[in-house]
Amino acid sequence: MTLFCLGSINLDHVYEVPHLPAPGETLLAKSHSTGLGGKGANQSVAAAQAGARVVHIGAVGPDGAWATSRLKALGVDTTHIAEVTAPTAHAIITVDPKGENAITVFPGANIKQSLTRLKAALLTAKRGDMLLLQNETNLALEAATLARSLGLTVLYSAAPFHAETTKTLLPLTDILILNAVEMKQLSKATNTAGLPPETIVVTEGAKGGYALTSKGKTRFPAFPVTALDTTGAGDTFTGYLAAALHEGQSLQDALHLAAAASALKVTKRGTADAIPPRAEVEAFLKAQA
Repeated sequence: MTLFCLGSINLDHVYEVPHLPAPGETLLAKSHSTGLGGKGANQSVAAAQAGARVVHIGAVGPDGAWATSRLKALGVDTTHIAEVTAPTAHAIITVDPKGENAITVFPGANIKQSLTRLKAALLTAKRGDMLLLQNETNLALEAATLARSLGLTVLYSAAPFHAETTKTLLPLTDILILNAVEMKQLSKATNTAGLPPETIVVTEGAKGGYALTSKGKTRFPAFPVTALDTTGAGDTFTGYLAAALHEGQSLQDALHLAAAASALKVTKRGTADAIPPRAEVEAFLKAQA
């Protein structure tokens, strides 16, 4: 069984600042670091760290060989990552002492996905495999349409939130994942009663979150930790949730595992490189029991 991810690949520039900058304010950063990021790359790494076989479908620029190499080193199949003429995407991330962040993304190669390459990748899938999507690439609608026709489960992380894109993808989505802010944005954009996805998961940060299914509402708690950097926490949650569901865990157990992985992630600085492996997450859960 394989988890496919059509997703973004970024070079993250992370700046540690005394507080998030206000409009017109100039700050001196305490530190600067770079690393692999992007919602898609983060989710692929998280799923791979959770133990899934992951195939990433994406694009980098002529300057992006390092990103492909790093994804491969972190356990992701990079066969379907193409080099295009646009520069590799990058993100400017400021992180305050409480771990909160503000992020600006230049999409670059992420929005230069090829339909031909996408089809070539997904046609290697088998019925029952899973496709992960976010809103940081082009061709998400085409990917979801093809995935459904091939019998794949479609998991859609509707971020960065875009109302029209999300409404278009909802009928093709089996599992929808949003944070609390995105859920409010979706509620304003459309009637959320009876939405097409069979499962809707809403994360609420330190409060945990909840899942909505035909059986009702299921809450899951967060784990109390000291946050150093919340960047990539939601992606870690999503990747782990996808992997756990794909291996046959119940929704409740999968949510529990994903929440633990996300909690561990925020105790470390960085994005993809800071996503914890499955053994570390299971040891953390055992310590919490």
